Amino acid sequence: MKICIVEDSRLARLELKHLLSKFPELELIGEAENAEDGIALIESLRPDLLFLDIHLPQKSGFELLEALEYTPQVIFTTAYDQYALKAFERNALDYLMKPIEESRLRQAVEKAMTKQDVAKPIAPSTQLSEEDRVFVKDGERCWFVALKQVRMMESNGNYAFLYFENERPCILKTLNYLESRLDPKVFFRANRQQIINVNFIEQINPWFSGSIKLQLKGGEEVEVSRRQTQVFKELMSL
Repeated sequence: MKICIVEDSRLARLELKHLLSKFPELELIGEAENAEDGIALIESLRPDLLFLDIHLPQKSGFELLEALEYTPQVIFTTAYDQYALKAFERNALDYLMKPIEESRLRQAVEKAMTKQDVAKPIAPSTQLSEEDRVFVKDGERCWFVALKQVRMMESNGNYAFLYFENERPCILKTLNYLESRLDPKVFFRANRQQIINVNFIEQINPWFSGSIKLQLKGGEEVEVSRRQTQVFKELMSL
């Protein structure tokens, strides 16, 4: 399991790294001492698990999570107990009070490992092309739809809506999982909530703060985050 640490205190980072070194199943791939560096680190390295302090320079740990396109499992590390309820409302995996006890850390790590194992697909995941057809079932209705017909996928918690023709079935897959299976040259992650099929883009309009808004052939309008706007321009340019 790949992990990152975002913690502004150098001593707290050293202590946490010392404790984490006792868990061979964890691989520390990056650390940051403020929110902006943390956002860039997480988006580029995409860890499985994040150890996150709440009080950070620039932004709080909660604001950092809101700014992410990709969200890993999160264990909050803090010296303050008053944020526990808010943390679990944000689907935190655990909430560790400083100074962190090894026994509590072990409980949190075991919880993360268990959740990761449950989330693993039964069969090896291979990337799908737009020519592949997928079976979709929503209630009593079923479809066998070619991915090239799907113009958009939209997150709904641990579920996702698939938009094709006049249909919008809901499937038990997260947007992060779907993104990992799809060809990034065709299916573009526009923001935290939506993936779009670039072949269905009908119009591109400038939007706020240098971002763009896409209009799809189905009539949907999709706002592309400022960070993903830059990715989109690089992906679609000569």
